[in-house]
Amino acid sequence: MEDEGYISAFRSFEGEVYENYIYEKLLRYAANEPRIKSFIIKGPHKHRTRAQSDALSVSWKGQIIYRARHKEIGEFDGLLFTDKELYFVEMTLVKSVSNLKKRLRKKRALLEVLFPRYSVKALLVLNEGATGTSDLPSYASVWLTKPYSARHILDRLSSKSPRAPMIRVESAKIAHAEELKIAAFKYYSTLSWMVRSLRGKSPIDVDFFRRAATQRYHDIYTKVYVGYLSVEDFKTLAPDLSWSGSNASRVVVAIEKDHSGGYFLTYFIRHSSKKLDNVTLASAGSKVAKKDPFGITLTEMNHLDKVMDETFALTLPQHEELGALLSKLTH
Repeated sequence: MEDEGYISAFRSFEGEVYENYIYEKLLRYAANEPRIKSFIIKGPHKHRTRAQSDALSVSWKGQIIYRARHKEIGEFDGLLFTDKELYFVEMTLVKSVSNLKKRLRKKRALLEVLFPRYSVKALLVLNEGATGTSDLPSYASVWLTKPYSARHILDRLSSKSPRAPMIRVESAKIAHAEELKIAAFKYYSTLSWMVRSLRGKSPIDVDFFRRAATQRYHDIYTKVYVGYLSVEDFKTLAPDLSWSGSNASRVVVAIEKDHSGGYFLTYFIRHSSKKLDNVTLASAGSKVAKKDPFGITLTEMNHLDKVMDETFALTLPQHEELGALLSKLTH
């Protein structure tokens, strides 16, 4: 029996092979489809360049990405332009697409900000048998492929069989990510504006929160920060948490969207410069997720240190009022 480590590695390998295979098919389709006016070139078809900050570009690994201060905000498997529409492509071998909704919202919202004159839609290329497609948002279309396995590719690579020469796609529709004109989007300035505007009223400015523009940015950041609780107050909400060795001075409070159309509160505790926990509260107790010490959330915490002074502190009554308010809202 194959061990779990091998199975996990093979699935990752198979997913990358599938993405590359579908991308090659998609390039040829786009080059010959009259409705498609341009498409972004990437991978081995694109000469290697360095990813740029505050711009759409192709990374050193050949992926289409958007970065803010050298931190990756979004990655796209493919981008296709018609006269009025922009399709971002998601190619995956997942068995269920239910967990893709948050990712789709984030990518669509980012592209809506960068390309405001286009109607942004999603194209998902999935393996036959994937479930949950009927629950996808109306802007998402699905193409299904026959069941795919990359076992034959691994066998060929392992045997060092001769490789066929690469055939490059030539088309006047080819576009380069770094040459596209995009709308200005200042990631951290927008983050500051969001938290300041939300706290214009107590506990938050609901009208501002429910605006379409605010919700779009909510999807990009995946959460909106609203202030902070003292460590002492948070301990009363989560008495089961361990604080051993923690240097946390406060607990940052944010609002996230759930999969059912509602909202919930989530909390960020920075115990040290590179140790950040994301905590959610449930009836069964606190749930803790370790955040990437080099990820975007930690840089957001550093930025919020400069933005959120004592006026952003939340009292326990304000926190309770906020929770009650969110329980009545939907997205």
